[in-house]
Amino acid sequence: MPDAVWIAAAVGVVVGAALVVALVFARRLATGARDLGSDAERATYRTLHVAGLAAAELRSAGDLPSTQRAARHLRGLLGASAVAIVGPDDVVAVDGAIGSIGARPPVAPGFENAARRVAERVRATNRRQVFPRREPGAPEAVGAPIVVHGAVWGVLVAFADSVRAPLVRATGEVAQWCSAQLALEELDASRAALAEAELRALRAQISPHFIYNALTAIASFISTDPPRARELVLEFADFTRYSFRRQGEFTTLAEELRSIHSYLELERARFGDRLTVRLRIAPETLATVIPFLSVQPLVENAVRHGLEPGEGGGVISIASNDEGTHTVITVEDDGVGMDPDVLRALLSGTEPTTHVGLRNVDTRLRQLYGARGGLVVETNRGAGTMVRMRVPKSQPLHETDA
Repeated sequence: MPDAVWIAAAVGVVVGAALVVALVFARRLATGARDLGSDAERATYRTLHVAGLAAAELRSAGDLPSTQRAARHLRGLLGASAVAIVGPDDVVAVDGAIGSIGARPPVAPGFENAARRVAERVRATNRRQVFPRREPGAPEAVGAPIVVHGAVWGVLVAFADSVRAPLVRATGEVAQWCSAQLALEELDASRAALAEAELRALRAQISPHFIYNALTAIASFISTDPPRARELVLEFADFTRYSFRRQGEFTTLAEELRSIHSYLELERARFGDRLTVRLRIAPETLATVIPFLSVQPLVENAVRHGLEPGEGGGVISIASNDEGTHTVITVEDDGVGMDPDVLRALLSGTEPTTHVGLRNVDTRLRQLYGARGGLVVETNRGAGTMVRMRVPKSQPLHETDA
């Protein structure tokens, strides 16, 4: 009898332990399921992930391989047998094959022709359309226009053995999403073109005024002080090499200051003792990434519009300070100054001005760093001018080739 009791007790312990293990395992499964999210959450994540992949391809250089990869991602998004993107000039990027959702290219040439026929009809009406099968065994299709800035850029075509209402609606929505992505890409391209145009404007400003004065100053030393003339020629070469370089929209403060040094050496040759320069540069700020040609135009503005109109020359002070997450750069002169109302008008662009560099730099900073990222200018008639710019020290999206 005692043996039976012992055996029963042992069996009870084993069963109890098994129940505890089962409960722990079930709890872990439930916790894991919650960590992974519900089926709906996982489906949402997959959809967003695929959409992100397609967006990256659509907003790339726009070549055929990139568009074909975008079509592959969109086919997964729509669940269609095949997807074609018919772009400008009827260039077709296609992924899939008729009759098998899991199939991959190559696709018969006739399939590309079918996509072009769908695109032609959709372009003519600028509306989403459904195309029944034309012959036994042929697929059905739905086409939707991809509209960018009011014009039909291309057509998204989804093929299936049977086109149903959900696929029709989804194709229309995805085509609108493609339109938004391409519009964003055009906006980025326009912004880059604007930045390049602004740099060209700054270089054009530098060219006629400064170069003439610099060469005149160099010529004045050729016969009286040849070594000084040679030094100035080298400074002029360094300045023009930096100012007219082609690569990169960004540089470092250290590189910009080297170019400013060359510029001021050339201006000293013209002003002589009438020009004094004071530098207060915090060493930790030298590696700060700044927009190319952002500080140099401020210095030139101080010389050209601050000191040059007066007869006695003056002092230019250039400073940089570390303020936690930002570097603050100031350019100050004790020249003639300007009317604050005139300053507001020139920065707003409401009036033509010779202060092209000041307005240009302010516009570029606001485009890069937001409305509060522009220049801060303090000035008045006869009181000189101080210009301050505040640049984030961390700019992971802005690379420099300096």
